[in-house]
Amino acid sequence: MGRRHPDWIKVKAPGNPNYLRLKRLMREKNLHTVCEEARCPNIGECWGNKTATFLILGDTCTRGCRFCAIDKGKPLALDPEEPRNVALTVKELGLDHIVVTSVNRDDLADGGADHFARTVFWIKNLNPGIRVELLIPDFEGNLAALQTVVDSGIEILNHNIETVPRLYGKVRPGHTYECSVNILSTAKKLQPEMLTKTGMMLGVGETQDEVMTTLHDLRANDVDIVTLGQYLQPSAKLLQVERYLRPEEFVEFKNQADKLGFRHVESGPLVRSSYHAWSHVN
Repeated sequence: MGRRHPDWIKVKAPGNPNYLRLKRLMREKNLHTVCEEARCPNIGECWGNKTATFLILGDTCTRGCRFCAIDKGKPLALDPEEPRNVALTVKELGLDHIVVTSVNRDDLADGGADHFARTVFWIKNLNPGIRVELLIPDFEGNLAALQTVVDSGIEILNHNIETVPRLYGKVRPGHTYECSVNILSTAKKLQPEMLTKTGMMLGVGETQDEVMTTLHDLRANDVDIVTLGQYLQPSAKLLQVERYLRPEEFVEFKNQADKLGFRHVESGPLVRSSYHAWSHVN
């Protein structure tokens, strides 16, 4: 399973009442969360605070990213009730900010963009005043699909670049850095008032200079919010950790990123794209 985590990477085991309630709701409505599927270390904290990142379009991905624990293979047909069930669960939880993401669905002509839009419709319809953040795949560069999600009425468009350009072949086979940056840049041009957001995981072999060059590039493409966190190997079959960054290194990256003019920078060993997402726009 790779090297042992350092002392500063510790989380409490989940089990408080809000965590158990949310887990029950997910099972009752046949819903998925990236918190569970990707084995996020913050699941106890986030679910305990009635916050979750909903995973739509099923739980099987058509890509083979080497850092991700989500199952890969041939997905099942879309669940037509999923958009409404997500909205009903959000209503029962009484959330003010909701994050919705998905697996990659390269088997669908639009990559699942219409399903995203219908999910946003139901969330907004049943939860007036809620703020919706979509964490989307790259839709294989399909800008019509991107237009569909941008037009759905969301407040934040999130697409993770995950790593520096040099490491894409190692970390994200089937993706390209240029496509991901173009998704973020084009989304901002399509809807300038909408916030754009991305995340990077560190410790997979990148250099400090490469991280800073990438941050400069993201800001030059009008990305508003960036998250930086430590990559943690989910299983023995997946990409190994090359290095554990110390907490002070994440503080320094935040300081440097703040100077570049990002609206918000979340940086720390346990930070994930949706960690404290509600605070990124306050």
